[in-house]
Amino acid sequence: MTFSEEILEGIPHQLPEKQALNNKINHAPKRKKILSAEDEKLALKNALRYFEPQHHKVLAEEFKEELEEYGRIYMYRLKPKHKIYARPIDEYPGKSIQAKAIMLMIQNNLDHAVAQHPDELITYGGNGAVFQNWAQYRLTLKYLAEMTNEQTLAMYSGHPMGLFPSSELAPRVVVTNGMVIPNYSKPDHWEKFNALGVSQYGQMTAGSYMYIGPQGIVHGTTITVLNGFRKINKSPKGGLFVTAGLGGMSGAQPKAGNIAGCVTVCAEVNPKATKVRHEQNWVDEVIEDTDKLVKRVKEAKENGEVVSIAYQGNIVDVWEAFDEANVSIDLGSDQTSLHNPWAGGYYPAGLSYEKANELMAQNPDQFKEKVQESLRRQTAAINKHTAKGTYFFDYGNAFLLEASRAGAKIYKDANGNMVSQDKLDKNDAPFAYPSYVQDIMGPMCFDYGFGPFRWVCASGKTEDLQKTDDIATQVLEELKSKAGDDIKQQMQDNITWIKRAMDNNLVVGSQARILYADAEGRMKIAEAFNKAIEKGEIGQVILGRDHHDVSGTDSPYRETSNIYDGSQFTADMAIQNVIGDSFRGATWVSIHNGGGVGWGEVINGGFGMILDGTKASETKLKSMLHWDVNNGISRRSWARNQGAVDTIKRAMETEPLLKVTLPNFVDDNIINP
Repeated sequence: MTFSEEILEGIPHQLPEKQALNNKINHAPKRKKILSAEDEKLALKNALRYFEPQHHKVLAEEFKEELEEYGRIYMYRLKPKHKIYARPIDEYPGKSIQAKAIMLMIQNNLDHAVAQHPDELITYGGNGAVFQNWAQYRLTLKYLAEMTNEQTLAMYSGHPMGLFPSSELAPRVVVTNGMVIPNYSKPDHWEKFNALGVSQYGQMTAGSYMYIGPQGIVHGTTITVLNGFRKINKSPKGGLFVTAGLGGMSGAQPKAGNIAGCVTVCAEVNPKATKVRHEQNWVDEVIEDTDKLVKRVKEAKENGEVVSIAYQGNIVDVWEAFDEANVSIDLGSDQTSLHNPWAGGYYPAGLSYEKANELMAQNPDQFKEKVQESLRRQTAAINKHTAKGTYFFDYGNAFLLEASRAGAKIYKDANGNMVSQDKLDKNDAPFAYPSYVQDIMGPMCFDYGFGPFRWVCASGKTEDLQKTDDIATQVLEELKSKAGDDIKQQMQDNITWIKRAMDNNLVVGSQARILYADAEGRMKIAEAFNKAIEKGEIGQVILGRDHHDVSGTDSPYRETSNIYDGSQFTADMAIQNVIGDSFRGATWVSIHNGGGVGWGEVINGGFGMILDGTKASETKLKSMLHWDVNNGISRRSWARNQGAVDTIKRAMETEPLLKVTLPNFVDDNIINP
């Protein structure tokens, strides 16, 4: 059977042979047992509804075994025979080029070189899923191959509800993930609904088909590290950045440290994740002993080396060993998946990786105790380093939130002493350490409209990517020559990034690129791409962004952590963003509950758009990208963020149809005479 035939087959009438588990790749940890006996029956009935009745008996037994063994029904038997990766767009069957673009991006998210747990359809973050099971994958791709430009596919948490009549101007796909009622947004609710097969955690770009491998987070981390060193008035050369996590997106951290020009130490407990990043040359060295690590880091700092080191072990041991050996840390953070702390997102110190996985499945309550004990130890060690001058920031992974819930000393009392939350007079006091968005990305980037603009060359050709890099560089250099002093540095950082991008071997999976640009930059780069496509200089280009952006996400501990008017807990911006994108020209849109900081902690929206060189594409990109950024700038301006006020004023000067309500600033002496 050819690739196209298997796509068009969808769910086969005759069951394929049962497949053995591939032990050469990373698999998701076993999820804890959370369903009652009646719930388990319901989960089986839910899974079997994808199949004709004659298959129910054999599949019921098989799916029951999966539920018992893995805590989920993945339908491994239904894994397709074709290799999953981002093929050139012309290789996909179908009637709609827009639908083919979405198929390309779905397959990129599940590429073995890209996905964290590909057989479980999880792209990153431990639970960031594209689909819940392989039946959904097969059925979705069949729908996409059959659809026309007058239909829209509705995706309900990985389930393709069906093709519905719409119009050529409508999105081809509308995605929702995890949009449960707020009172049912606790972690155990996710565990239950996911085990039942009725909801999933789409993370940010996993369930919205816009992940481009770790390159996206490489760029964001590079910008963060560069601005972090600027914040402490120190050159990265000879500086030390300490963090944790090499699986999924967090694996980008050592590469970012190298590009920024510092010494990076990144701890990882999973040997397979470390091995993959080392083989991909995303980390330079691997060390398994803290004494050897201390010696090597001191040597690297003294010599001003640019080097990344993976510590094969627990991050708690690194923080404690560096404190004991008086290794000075300049920047500190953590990018373990603490939005998912009880199911493999964070591993406690003192246990091997294997023992921790056993405890997680067999005694989840004890595992939780071990995790919280480890968080208290890690925080205590971090506090010792910050007392010596380390600049520590939360990298949006819910580290501070979960540390506070564990009773760690993550607050400062009135006397400046580090204390746990129960020792405070007020329970709503801010954390002692800032979020990186609150302190760095928000005021330095998001308030000015700079965020993660990304594109994928649908031809799959490296030469097309190089041409788009050159086009983007030319556009940014022209814009920089006219830019004000408040945004010139950010432009220069991105010009430097894009010029070095090919040399840094950032591509994993699709021929993709990312840079930070404001609304004007995004529109002009996209317009230049569209003209190049029209002239036949490059093939079609798929545009998108991370949800972690100016406008797409409402998250009080990350994207909106520098919003201080009390609206950081509202989600109007994200909802307005995805609705507005859908009627301004997006090819597909998505809205999720959950993301990098946890289920129930964030609402985030994304989009995808294909450029085909037509006038219609030019009209759509100008309309949609303008809204996609300025929606967020307007909200940040109304929150009285001065950079955003200045930015939206400039936007209104250049676009007469834009009229935004501006805030009046109040003299504090009037409120507190």
